Amino acid sequence: MGSRRVLVTGGAGFIGSHVCEAYREAGWAVTAVDDLSTGRRENVPDGVELVEMDIRSDAVGALFEERGFEVLDHHAAQVDVRKSVANPVFDASVNVLGLLNLLEAARRTGVRRVLFISSGGVVYGEADPIPTPEDAPKRPISPYGVAKLTGEHYLYCYRAVHGLEYAALRYANVYGPRQDPTGEAGVVAIFSGRIARGEPLTVFGDGRQTRDYVYVGDVAAANVLLADLDLPGSGELDDVAFNVGTGVQTTVLELAEALMDRAGRRVEVRHAPERPGELERSALDPGRLRSAGWRSRHSLQDGLAATYGALVGEAA
Repeated sequence: MGSRRVLVTGGAGFIGSHVCEAYREAGWAVTAVDDLSTGRRENVPDGVELVEMDIRSDAVGALFEERGFEVLDHHAAQVDVRKSVANPVFDASVNVLGLLNLLEAARRTGVRRVLFISSGGVVYGEADPIPTPEDAPKRPISPYGVAKLTGEHYLYCYRAVHGLEYAALRYANVYGPRQDPTGEAGVVAIFSGRIARGEPLTVFGDGRQTRDYVYVGDVAAANVLLADLDLPGSGELDDVAFNVGTGVQTTVLELAEALMDRAGRRVEVRHAPERPGELERSALDPGRLRSAGWRSRHSLQDGLAATYGALVGEAA
């Protein structure tokens, strides 16, 4: 009963459920909010309360008042870049208005700190240098990226006007167990499922596009660390932003080869036309987070072994 209280939005999702688990293991009382549009009840760890709710709902305020949360860890989002291009109004309703609904509840009920999940890829755009530091220019080219950067600006405003502490976590490409192999966001899960079924892999373009793949367990540890890390109370937007990645570039073709090596089977790799607007190169400089004591403890090989094993029901 005396545990510190954290609300994890999107807590039934892939990343959010691992974050819930990490908080629980650290002794927090954890409440997960999820509308279950993409999240799954079975993802929620034991000991975590699940509240089925849309973050845009008027009921959000009552939940904050009843629970008295110390920390808001905000993962719930519309995360499909292509959907944001097709329907930017819907994207903004979830990613901007949903955030504001939460921030108003947090402000009224005395939440100490907000952890906001931003994005390293879509916020920086085609970045230079690589690995990209937090103070690099911001060049979002999708409504989703614009909404994430807008969220950081709103948080900056709430800190200045209302004294609400926050940190922005700019994720690289997160992978791991519970990632949905039928979705379009997680190439590791998609490739794993197709390799397990003996189906060909589709690679868009030449496959030399690079991404920074970071294991979900390491991402969850970063959230727990940043819930208590001393943060500057003023300064620039980037001063309270933290890249969560490895700094290592891996091509799509290298990823496919590593997963086939793990599976012990080969499948055909087919090339399709490149997708408009897709980043060519992306990797994040995690130096600021490392200086706070965080490490990416899972190598790509170890992380892929655990992920493939979990996704296809094998022992990793």
